[in-house]
Amino acid sequence: MASRLDLDLLRTFVMVAELGSLTRAGERLLISQPTVSLQLKRLEDGLGRSLMWRSPKGVQLTSDGETLLSYARRILALADEALGKISEPVIQGLVRLGTPEDFATTHLSGVLARFAQSHPGVALEVTTDLTLNLIERFKDGEFDLVLIKREPMGPTEGVRVWREPLVWAGTRPDIFAGDGPLPLVVSPHPCVYRKRATAALDRAGRAWRVAYTSTSLAGAQAAVRAGLGLTVLPKEMVPPDFYIIDLAEGAPDLSDTEIALMQARQISLPALRLGQHIMRSLEKKDTAH
Repeated sequence: MASRLDLDLLRTFVMVAELGSLTRAGERLLISQPTVSLQLKRLEDGLGRSLMWRSPKGVQLTSDGETLLSYARRILALADEALGKISEPVIQGLVRLGTPEDFATTHLSGVLARFAQSHPGVALEVTTDLTLNLIERFKDGEFDLVLIKREPMGPTEGVRVWREPLVWAGTRPDIFAGDGPLPLVVSPHPCVYRKRATAALDRAGRAWRVAYTSTSLAGAQAAVRAGLGLTVLPKEMVPPDFYIIDLAEGAPDLSDTEIALMQARQISLPALRLGQHIMRSLEKKDTAH
């Protein structure tokens, strides 16, 4: 039985089970959908059990699949821990990571801290900037890895690592009830959140104006607190003293946003390990929330 529980096959099985999709699992694992299907078949053939029911709508675990999933998660966690203890501390080098400031502030600090703790020989150089600038600087070779904001199923660059609903946020819950153009606090153009906000207002036939532009999250939040306007943020990034203005209060729908990870073609081992760590860590958080 031990020879049948191949770690790569188990990792694919767990990813499919958690995402409910062979295609999405392939994106996360950086393999094709047919390869995912083949690996699942090899695992099922080796065990002599059917683990998943497949349909156009996704996959569903069988009773044997649910039993294996619990064990597979523990097996993979122990395997990753063992590799980290034995081999990872010897890895040394510099990794240059670019990321949007708001995402780094809310979601990355703990992820990077855990990586630094388990890889003391790796130096991290983290830079925050707007997505467009990050992409351009990445193409110029300034980064090994970049996290970028993008529209769902938008540009093909990178692998999606996070998805989160966008919301309207401000200091007044009734701001959409007033007349006149809505004052917006946004990042400089071009920005995914800015584009999403103005497009939603245009579709709703609501006039708007840019009241304040800031390149930093702290600057934008200060402007909103000062009453200069409302802004658009991922739901988990809304400060506790802000109101989330929902559809019932007249706010148009903003839908979800995505964060994708791009990595250089010629990538060092430390950068590769960090990319894998980010995908694994954010996958757990994304599934949880």
